[in-house]
Formats: sequence, C-alpha cells, structure tokens
Amino acid sequence: MYDDVVDLRDFYASSLGQMARRLLRRRMRQIWPDVRGQNFLGIGYTLPYLRPFREEAARTIALMPATQGIMHWPREGPNVTLLADESDLPLPDASMDRVLLVHALESTEQLRALMDEIWRVMAGNGRLLVVAPHRRSLWSMRDSTPFGHGQPYSAGQIQKLLRDCRFTPIERMHALFAPPARSRLLLRSSASFERLGQRWFPHLGGVVMVEAAKQVYATTGRREPARRRLLIPMPRPAPQGIPAGARAMRDIGEG
Repeated sequence: MYDDVVDLRDFYASSLGQMARRLLRRRMRQIWPDVRGQNFLGIGYTLPYLRPFREEAARTIALMPATQGIMHWPREGPNVTLLADESDLPLPDASMDRVLLVHALESTEQLRALMDEIWRVMAGNGRLLVVAPHRRSLWSMRDSTPFGHGQPYSAGQIQKLLRDCRFTPIERMHALFAPPARSRLLLRSSASFERLGQRWFPHLGGVVMVEAAKQVYATTGRREPARRRLLIPMPRPAPQGIPAGARAMRDIGEG
C-alpha cells in the first residue's frame, strides 16, 4: 500500500519512480515556467516535484496529511515540511500564489473540506494545479505504483469538482504515457512514449493534470472571521509526539 511517506519515498527512489518524477516535473514546468517571487505550496506528497520551484519561489511550504506522515526535506537546507490536518491548513487566508496537489486528491477522506481550505489560502490571482491518476489508464489499474491506489479521476470529473468548489479550470493535460513497467528498454524509451502519446493519444496518459484559478467572487455559504495561524516547521531531527496516525521519517532520497 502507498499510504505513508516510506512507501512513497521508496517508489520515487526506484527507476520507475524516477521516470515518473522526471516526466511529470517537465509537464509542471511547462504550465508554471516561472514562479519567482511567489509563495508556493505543495499538498500531499509533492517533495519529488518541488525542487525546481523552490529554487525560484520566495517561499516554499510542503504540507503533508497527518495520515500519510512526514519527513524532513530538503536534506541540504532548512526544513520546509509541515504535518497538517487537511480540513484546517495552518496558513493565513489568501497567502499562497501557487498550490500543487499531488498524491492527495485520490486518497483524502475530506475532499470538500480540503478544497475549501485550498480556496481559502489561495491568493485572489493564485493558481492551483491538480495532479491525479487517470481512471482509464494502465497506471490506475496497477497497484504496484502510488497511482494505482485511491480514487482515480477523468479530466471531466476533476473539472466538475473544481467548479463545484469555486475554482475555474484553465487548462488540462495528460502525462505518463509510458506503461508502468520496470523494463529497462521501456524506461529508456519513456521520453519517446511521452512525445508520441501527447501527439497521437493525448487523453490516454496515466495522470490527469488540471490547472485552475480561484473564483474570487464566490462565497463559502458560511460566515467566519479570517483566521491567522502560526506555522511551526518540524525541526531536525524529527521530534517525538507526532499526532496519532502520522509517522515521522528521515530525509527523502531525492535521487
């Protein structure tokens, strides 16, 4: 099962995981080529994808669900990871310019609450990028990778979810066209699979990616005062007493 940081870390340390990270990073950078001066938030297990953005952004934070666990990252600098309740993100209103959601949408048990919190912490001109397993792909049918666990989605389902949660979809695309096999030949050919898939089979990728903007005119249906929260990063080494259901882990092997 890919339900905690140890399993996710080990997958991304494998040759198949490194291939997935490389291809998805490339697509993410096509969507967000420049985040200089912006506040960047990752939710879920986003550590394999954060480095290019962290090198540019004014501030980078990685929130990891309590049920998933947490680890220190990056290994060479100050920790940016926080353990968080998905229904109560420890961030001020309208404080994040970019929000990346990976290994979160398909596994959360508090979907609407999570989306409400993302809407709350996003700046008015912010952008959200949702990355989730594609329900009609080989990746979602193979439980040997994290993309084969949880609830897979079609692009249309994600777009409907975003509209229902007060976001406006802007762009959608698919990625991971290579099959989820550990064959050396297939892994070496992954870039070719990606180019061919994007050109000839653009809706058959293993992952759906949808960018969305915040509907600033939307209302929540509830009247609450704005909340100001204190961020408490996890020091290094990891402290004891992480909430039940969470697991404190050591540095991620970024590869």
